[in-house]
Amino acid sequence: MPSASIMKVDEKTRLQPVPLLDLKAQYTAIREEVRAAIDRVADSQRFILGPEVEALEQEVADYSQCAFAIGVSSGSDALLVALMATDLKPDDEVITTPYTFFATSGAIARLGAKPVFVDIDPLTFNIDPNKIEVAITDRTRAIMPVHLYGQIAEMDAIMEIANRHKLYVIEDAAQAIGAEYHGRRAGSIGHLGTFSFYPSKNLGAFGDGGMVTTNDSELADRIRLLRNHGETPKYYSRVIGGNFRLDAIQAAVLRVKAKYLDQWTEGRQRNAALYRELFAEAELAIRPESLSYLQSDVNSNGAAFALREMRGVVLPAEAANRRHVYNQFVIRNGQRDALMAFLKERKIRTEIYYPVPAHLQECFVDAGGKVGDFPISECAAEETLALPIYPELTEDMLSTVVSAIADFHHGENFR
Repeated sequence: MPSASIMKVDEKTRLQPVPLLDLKAQYTAIREEVRAAIDRVADSQRFILGPEVEALEQEVADYSQCAFAIGVSSGSDALLVALMATDLKPDDEVITTPYTFFATSGAIARLGAKPVFVDIDPLTFNIDPNKIEVAITDRTRAIMPVHLYGQIAEMDAIMEIANRHKLYVIEDAAQAIGAEYHGRRAGSIGHLGTFSFYPSKNLGAFGDGGMVTTNDSELADRIRLLRNHGETPKYYSRVIGGNFRLDAIQAAVLRVKAKYLDQWTEGRQRNAALYRELFAEAELAIRPESLSYLQSDVNSNGAAFALREMRGVVLPAEAANRRHVYNQFVIRNGQRDALMAFLKERKIRTEIYYPVPAHLQECFVDAGGKVGDFPISECAAEETLALPIYPELTEDMLSTVVSAIADFHHGENFR
């Protein structure tokens, strides 16, 4: 492991911009391969589904240790069509987490079903399996765990609960392609897995794209049917589906990028390790066990302010027997908004994933969600900040980020 040090940062390096993501740097390295792949599709004039999509489906199925993979139009549509494949009905319930991107709960609600939220594990940010069973009713149809930030949820416990109650499990693995849980890949453990190829993902297309994985041949056939208006043969619709097809250009680009995915993942993991080294050297790494609310439920109104007086950050937790692929590197900080503004002044870009938990979103106001319902999720929404983690970052850039955070905590900005 290469060594890094914030002490090595000179003034010129300290002031260099650090983007949250630099897709141009990625593209530069594979430009000719990508252009050749796009030309191949253009020469064929086969733009919707076809051999490029079929080849990508087989490659993703193999990579994800699944029997089947079905290409779809986006990660959001992957969630939607996966739910449709379970024959989800209006007023059915799907248990999921409020602390994730809106598409998860939005897909449930679009089908007239009810997202039933349970709170998250305070260290991994993934759904807390200990809180699932109490949320199950006679209307519960499925559990939808989210493998947030690139780390798989506690799937053995989730599958045990689901099997006992005869529920579907749909893995929202939008951020977790290649992540592992006890040697099993994301998307291969539940009944269905869903992936996003949004450009910023670890495996990103040149637009929208998604994939559904499964080991169940009947579910695979149903998803293929649903993604193309329920047609078989053409113009004969057996069920009401939608236009959820993946286009061939996106598939061709993804096939090029997929060859480099493990290399890029190793780069993200290397950067995560360097961050840990740098934060430890700067004495800015706060141990989670020093904060009681990261070990158990916070109080009912969601107020957890212990970090506000502490100089430093809580680093991402890596659970045992996982392969964390670091779609994001998310820290906790008690003065998150002030820190984000300070870093922006230094031309260091960061992002908040996610500032408003799903139960507090305006569109769900009629469902009666209120502050304090899911306090650990609400606390995470107030404290978390994603730092740059993409594989093309240099050691100097990582040192610049940590040096700036050290300056914040030891300067007049810290309150």
